[in-house]
Amino acid sequence: MNPFRFQNPTVLYYGKGQIEENLVPEVKKYASKVLLVYGGGSINRSGLYDKIQSLLIGAGVEILELAGVEPNPRLTTVQKGINICRSEGVELVLAVGGGSVLDCSKAIALGTKYNGEVWDIYSKKVRPEEALPLGTILTLAATGSEMNAGGVITNWETKEKLGGGSPAAFPKFSICDAENTYTVPKDQTIYGICDMLAHSFEHYFHPTEHTALQRRLIESVISTVIEYAPKVLANPEDYQARETIMYCSTMALNGMISMGVQGDWACHAMEHEISAIYDIPHGGGLAVLFPHWMDYVMDANPSRFAQLGERVFGVSRDGKSDREMAEATIAKVREFYRSIGAPERLADYDIGDESLQTMAAQSVRYSDIGQFKKLNADDVLSILKASL
Repeated sequence: MNPFRFQNPTVLYYGKGQIEENLVPEVKKYASKVLLVYGGGSINRSGLYDKIQSLLIGAGVEILELAGVEPNPRLTTVQKGINICRSEGVELVLAVGGGSVLDCSKAIALGTKYNGEVWDIYSKKVRPEEALPLGTILTLAATGSEMNAGGVITNWETKEKLGGGSPAAFPKFSICDAENTYTVPKDQTIYGICDMLAHSFEHYFHPTEHTALQRRLIESVISTVIEYAPKVLANPEDYQARETIMYCSTMALNGMISMGVQGDWACHAMEHEISAIYDIPHGGGLAVLFPHWMDYVMDANPSRFAQLGERVFGVSRDGKSDREMAEATIAKVREFYRSIGAPERLADYDIGDESLQTMAAQSVRYSDIGQFKKLNADDVLSILKASL
C-alpha cells in the first residue's frame, strides 16, 4: 500500500436523541451567533426546523438563515452565505440537510475566511488554511460529507462543477439521527444509495498492491448497502435499516476505507460535467455511468471484478475465467441498480448527444482521469456514448 497519514477530527454523534443532548453544548463551544443553512421545506415538514430553533434560541444563540440551497449547490448561493457571515459576524455555520447543504456550508465556511473569490478554492488556485467552524445535522444518507473535508460547487454561469476543500473544512461536529431521514422522498433515498455505492467503488478499483484489508472493508460496506437498501425502500421508517444505511454512507467517504490507496474517481469527474450542464441528481448520474465505465475498463484488471463478484454478489467461479467473472459481476451491478429503481441511461434524463464532446473535454481539463485505467477525452467520450 501507499504511505499515508490519517486524521479525522470530526466529533460524530449517532443515534436517537443526539440533537437534544448534544446540539447546544457543541454550538456553545464555538458561537453565540450561527448561520443556519438548509435546503427546501423538508426540515419544516419533519419538525426538525422548529426543534433546532427552540433549542438554540432557548440557549441564547442568535440565528441567521440561508434557505433554499439547491441539489447541486450554486456558487451564487455560497456567496450569499459568505456575505451574511461577514456582515453579521457569524461565528459558526450550522448545516442541516444532505450532501448539497453540507457542501454549500463548507464553501461558505472557507470563503468567509478567504480574502478573495471563493471560486479560487474550487478552481485549484488556492488551498485555504482556515474556515469558520462548521457543524452539521444530517437528513440524507448519501455523500459522507458529515465526516470529510471536501465538497462540490456548481458555477452555473460557466457551467462548471468542481470539487474542492481543505482540512479546515472538516465539521467540528456532526449529528446523525436516522429518524431525520424518514421524510426523504423515495427518489432521493435511491440517489443516496447510488452515491454511497459509487464512493465504495471508487475506492475499490485502484492499481495499488497489497491492499487486502482495504478491499475487505470496502466489500463489507457494499454488501451492507445491498442488503439494507431494499429494507429502507420497502419501509422508509425502518429505523434500524435507515441507521445502517446512514452509517454505510459515512464510512464510504470518511477516509477509513481508503488509507494507503488512491481511488479511481473517473466516474465522479464525468458525472460532474453532466450535472454541470444538465443539473441532474448526482447519485442518478453515477448509477448511469458506473456499469458503462466498468465495461470499458474491466480488462485493466479483470481479477478485481472477479473478486468483487465472488465476495459480494455471489457470482460462482464454476470454471469461469477472470474476464467471464468480470462480465458476470457487472451484470449483477446492473441488476442491483435496476432492482432499486435507479436510472439506467442518460436518456432517462432527456440527455442526448448534443454536449458529449464538451463534457468529455471538460472531464480531462486538468489531466487524464482515473487510476484503475487512465482515461483521455476519447475514452470518456466512448463511455458517455455508451451511457446514452
